[in-house]
Amino acid sequence: MLDINPGLIIWTIITFVIVLAILRFTAWRPILAALAAREEKIRTSLEQAEQARDEAHRLLDENKRQQAQAEAQSQRIVEEGRALGDRLKSEIMEKARTASQQMIDQAKGEIQREKDVALKELRTEVADLAIMAAGKILETQLDPAKHRQLVDSAISSITKTGRV
Repeated sequence: MLDINPGLIIWTIITFVIVLAILRFTAWRPILAALAAREEKIRTSLEQAEQARDEAHRLLDENKRQQAQAEAQSQRIVEEGRALGDRLKSEIMEKARTASQQMIDQAKGEIQREKDVALKELRTEVADLAIMAAGKILETQLDPAKHRQLVDSAISSITKTGRV
């Protein structure tokens, strides 16, 4: 088995060269074409992966920018809401102050009218009492119209001096 046979070696070399020549003309070109196509496919895939990575970075940057814009917009909306709330609060407070002042003024006016009515009634009552008292004192019936005029003038002079 370990014998070297030169005829077998020569025929093996000739067979190898013939198979190599046949493969070169028949299979070599398709194999090289397949390898070139594979190489091109790999290169295209790498370029696409690079483009996809660049696109992902671009989208990430765009997303960060949009997020920053959304946060700024939400801050602006919150600030506008606060400003609107403060403005509404001020308006409501001013309306409340105005309404309370109107109510106070109205109440003071009503009190003054009631006071005037009460004073008028009191004067009338005092005048009637004075006439009755004078009539009892004099025990005669005096002219009520003349006495009324006399009492009214007395009351007027008293109110002018500020005693009532």
